[in-house]
Amino acid sequence: MGGDYAPVETVRGAIQALRSVNAELLLVGDSGLVEAELAKFDISGLSIKVVPSEGRIGDDEHPVQAMRQKPRASVVVATHLVKEGHADVMVSMGSTGASMASAVLSLGLMEGLERPCLGGPFLGLAPNTVLVDIGSNLDCRPGLLLSFAVLGATFAHTYMGIENPRIGLLSVGAEVVKGNRQVQESYQLFQESHLNFVGNVEGMDFFTNKADVIIADGFVGNILVKFTEGMGGALADFVRQQLPDSMDRAVVDRLADDLWETTNRPRTVGGGPLFGVNAPVILGHGSCRANGVEGAVRTAVRYVNVGLLDIMRQELAAINNYAAGRAERTSDGGN
Repeated sequence: MGGDYAPVETVRGAIQALRSVNAELLLVGDSGLVEAELAKFDISGLSIKVVPSEGRIGDDEHPVQAMRQKPRASVVVATHLVKEGHADVMVSMGSTGASMASAVLSLGLMEGLERPCLGGPFLGLAPNTVLVDIGSNLDCRPGLLLSFAVLGATFAHTYMGIENPRIGLLSVGAEVVKGNRQVQESYQLFQESHLNFVGNVEGMDFFTNKADVIIADGFVGNILVKFTEGMGGALADFVRQQLPDSMDRAVVDRLADDLWETTNRPRTVGGGPLFGVNAPVILGHGSCRANGVEGAVRTAVRYVNVGLLDIMRQELAAINNYAAGRAERTSDGGN
């Protein structure tokens, strides 16, 4: 029931996805509303079941408080389906805060991880460049950024097929001495890790192929994503207004649409994984229409099929062992 256009676009997108992927879909929501939408389509041969819930949690509500007040809300019921083994993965287009809170409280975090994070490619002009974090953690210590780098590298390798992903730390300059305290302290940790760390990268390097995975705290990452989305909309309007009337209007509109889609990838692809929780969870953009919902479901199916969760656990364990060994060596040196 989450998202700006639920359940109309959610149901439509889910049906579209089932026509091209091998999956069973559980639609969690108000039974009457969901079944009314399903009745508009021919769903013969598709594996769809409606799971009743009561209410939804909005973006304007405090996630944890709302979960207590609405224990049967759609996102809470959906998360419990995964926890209890009735579903393999959850897809939510609703409140990011509520989806994250429900996932963390119900499913738990991977061992050694303080917080989950969001990430993935967000630019059509850089479709193979992963950004982590894109908004779930506004303040991050260096150790947390290192964990995010491990999760992002695993995603890039396992899900995207990038061999030995190059990790970059987003800063205001490529030099080691550049950046705020957070970046400078993180640099040393990254350099001593087993990751393929290529050093600091700048905003322009999303387009230079210098790094496959770029790490930033969620404050910076979310500003980048939202700025890009806004710029895409402005560029699309600019093209429509500035190109001469003598040009074929269909060509102009197609160019404007391409500009918007290229800079609004999260809305067109539909969603990406919530890294770090103990079960697969895909969080989508709240403004997604049916095509975005379809993309999120397809992402969810692939996430499960490639076994990304177990590989992330293994990589996190390796970095935690490294951190423990580093702390022990530092302690011995101090003695």
